[in-house]
Amino acid sequence: MTTLKSKLQVDLNAAIKGRDELRSSTLRMTLAAITNEEVAGKEKRELSDAEVLKVITKEAKKRREAADAFAQGGRAESAEREKAEGEVLAEYLPKQLSDEELKDIVAQAVEEAKAAGAEGPRAMGAVMKIVNPKVAGLAEGGRVAAAVKKLLAG
Repeated sequence: MTTLKSKLQVDLNAAIKGRDELRSSTLRMTLAAITNEEVAGKEKRELSDAEVLKVITKEAKKRREAADAFAQGGRAESAEREKAEGEVLAEYLPKQLSDEELKDIVAQAVEEAKAAGAEGPRAMGAVMKIVNPKVAGLAEGGRVAAAVKKLLAG
């Protein structure tokens, strides 16, 4: 059984041998972020696959935000590079939920929260507590929060 980190390292070696500069630099940065996370704190530890996935998710989010910032700043070439790096990282992430799937999960959580006595916009926290474990890693937090607000408001 291979771990996600070892898969990244194998893919990095293949990218280097294949002279794929974009993929190799992206994987290098991601492995460096994983190593930084492993040595953070009082003692070095080995990250689980779930923790490695969180690091990859964080790196992918950084790429999306940087691409948006570059695009707004008129630096299209840099924005394209960041988008391409984000696509490389997306290959290692689980498939994201569609808007319809997310809406169904949120609607179910709203019903559970209402059954527990939570009402109106103030129920946001209760609904998020129910939804977050179900969509962890499958949908970005901002998307989830927007869907919850939309259903609670309407």
